[in-house]
Amino acid sequence: MSSEIDLELAKFQQLIERSLNLWPQAHGATATLLNVSENIVYQVQSNDGFRAVLRLHRQNNHNKNTIQSELAWMDALQHDGVIPTPQVIRGGNGEQIQTVCCRALELGAKNIDSKLCMDRSQDIRHLVMYQFIDGREACEADNDLSIFTRLGEYAARLHNHTETWQLPANFQRGTWDASTLLGQQPLWGRWQEGPKLQAQSIPLLQRLSDTVQARLLKLGRERSNFGLIHADMRYANLMVTDAGIRLIDFDDCGFGWHLYDFATAVSFIEDHPKITDYKCAWLEGYRTRRTLAKDQETEMDTFIMLRRLALLAWMGTHPEVDIVKRLREQYAAGTCRLAESYLSTHAG
Repeated sequence: MSSEIDLELAKFQQLIERSLNLWPQAHGATATLLNVSENIVYQVQSNDGFRAVLRLHRQNNHNKNTIQSELAWMDALQHDGVIPTPQVIRGGNGEQIQTVCCRALELGAKNIDSKLCMDRSQDIRHLVMYQFIDGREACEADNDLSIFTRLGEYAARLHNHTETWQLPANFQRGTWDASTLLGQQPLWGRWQEGPKLQAQSIPLLQRLSDTVQARLLKLGRERSNFGLIHADMRYANLMVTDAGIRLIDFDDCGFGWHLYDFATAVSFIEDHPKITDYKCAWLEGYRTRRTLAKDQETEMDTFIMLRRLALLAWMGTHPEVDIVKRLREQYAAGTCRLAESYLSTHAG
């Protein structure tokens, strides 16, 4: 498996190097792999001091319109002074999104423009370049309670904005709810196929899934609790800079319950001993900008478990990602322990 991934990354490295001339500022620059997750991310740097971050979108994850919709919301958040967002560097053609043809690269064509792919949509890949943010990825050592307070405030700012923002024509983003995460055809795969999940644990987690879905159905969807959300506000998407914490990577943004943004903030650390402190800190920040009804606050643990099951499924379909490699041995067992604790207080 690792050799296959290495071959894919080598191919994409060549694709990225051939694509840099689509941005005049990046002529003569080099690209270095930064991260492999839902997408593949590179740092672009040239001898004249130009630096940027280039995202190669995963195939069949988002089409050009859904990516454009993501960028439209980011632009609006920046323009309306809600939070600073990563700014896109337009290509030489004036477009925010550049589209290239993988098959053209394989054929040795001088030009890898997407027009060479004709109707072969499976050979199309989308690229977006962002201005470089000088900082580092957040971690637990960064006075973590203050980070969760800031995340709560940021989430409230986003939720306030989406209540009044007029969606652009043709705006298209996915939905994060019980059906798309736990239903018959979940977006990230089936949690039953998560790594190292024992067959005898499936009834427990099925009970968890049923309980979560029933409670969310009862909570309902109202303008006050459901709308456009970031949907991935975890440590990996926070940059610590001299100006403070910056929120990046809106690739998962879509429609969902507002409190799903809290659940994503504790992704992969749902069983941390300080989880109650994280929850309180997030609520403190959120309430500086927005009220939260009691029936929503009561379901914070429900959203944690929704996200946990979704991540268990995601780990089964993304074995190449570093965090999956680190956590795959114990994540299913940890999920079962959390399920037992949750069901002891939340099951009907």
